Amino acid sequence: MKISKAIFYLIILISFLLQTACNQAVQNDRNVEKNISVTDFRGKEINLSKPATRIVCLIESALSGLYMLNAENRIMGIPSAVYNESAAAQYAVLDQRISDKKLSSPGNWDFLSMEKLVALQPDLVIIWASQQESIEAIEEKGIPVYGVFLRSFDDIYKEIDDLGKLTETSPRADSIIGFTKHEVAGINLKLPAKKQKSVYFMWSQGLLETSGTSSTANELIELAGAKNACQEPQEHIVINLENLLQWNPDVIVMWNQYPKNPDDILNMAELQNVNAVMHNNVYELPPVFWCDLWTLKFQFAAKHLVNYCAADNSEKFNLDLEKEKMIFALYGEKGEELIK
Repeated sequence: MKISKAIFYLIILISFLLQTACNQAVQNDRNVEKNISVTDFRGKEINLSKPATRIVCLIESALSGLYMLNAENRIMGIPSAVYNESAAAQYAVLDQRISDKKLSSPGNWDFLSMEKLVALQPDLVIIWASQQESIEAIEEKGIPVYGVFLRSFDDIYKEIDDLGKLTETSPRADSIIGFTKHEVAGINLKLPAKKQKSVYFMWSQGLLETSGTSSTANELIELAGAKNACQEPQEHIVINLENLLQWNPDVIVMWNQYPKNPDDILNMAELQNVNAVMHNNVYELPPVFWCDLWTLKFQFAAKHLVNYCAADNSEKFNLDLEKEKMIFALYGEKGEELIK
C-alpha cells in the first residue's frame, strides 16, 4: 500500500512534534531537579534555581566546610578574620587566592560592607543568623541568605548537609558526615566503664569564663565520657573564683590562644587545692583550625579530652595518627600539605 506524500510528511511532522514535546518534558524534569530548597537555622526556606556558584561566606567554620566539600572554586568572598587569625596559614595552603590575599573579604561576624558584598555579585551569602540587620540589607538586594546558628554537633551535620545541597556536592557531604559519625562511634568504644571525671572548660577570655550545659563545649565534654564541672544552664557564663573552688574539677581544659599557658594556671596560688592543679591535669587544646568545635573537626578535640581524662596510655588515642587520618578524610589530597 502506497502512502501519499501529504500523509508521509504529516507523519514526519507528528513524529517531530512528539519528539520535541518529549525533549521539553525531559528538560523540564531536569530543571525541577535542579531547584534546590533547604531550611536554614532561622527556619527560613532558601530556594535556588541552580547550585550556588558565587558564594560569599562570612563564617569561618562554614568556610572550612566549603573547603571540605571541595567547593572552593565557588567561594568569592571570605570573613576578614581569615587573613589575621591563627588559621590563616592553613587557609593559605587550601587556597592560593588566600595566600596571595586576593580573595575579597567584605565583612565578618561584627561588620559588613554592603558595597563590597554586592560588587561580588553573589548568588548565596552565608552569615550568622543573629546578624539580623545585615541579613535584611542583603535580602533587600534580592540575594539569598543562609543563616547559621550552631548549638550542637547535630547542627554541624545539618550545616554540612545543607551546604552540600546548595553547592551540588551532596555525595561528598554524605561521605565526610559519615566519616565523622564513624569516628564519634569509635570514641564511645574507647571510653572505659568507670567514674566520670569532671572537666572545667576555660575560654580564652580568662580563667573565669566557661560554658554551661546548653553549649557545644558541654557536648564535647560528654562525648569524651566526662562531666561538665559547670552545671549552670547558660551557654557562656562568667563565674567567680568561689564557684571554681567549690566545683573542684578533676581536669581543666583551656581553649587555645589563651594569653597564659597551663603552667600559669598550675602556679596560681589560689588554685593549689583544686584537684586538677594538685594532679597536674591542666591542658590547652591545639590551635583552632585542628579542632574547631563548630566544624566536623570537633572529633579531634574530643579525642584530646579522652586523653586528658585517661588513667593510663592503654586508654589513649595516638593523636598524631588521628590528626592525619582526619585531615586526609576531610580535606582530601590537600591534607598532606596541611599536615606538613
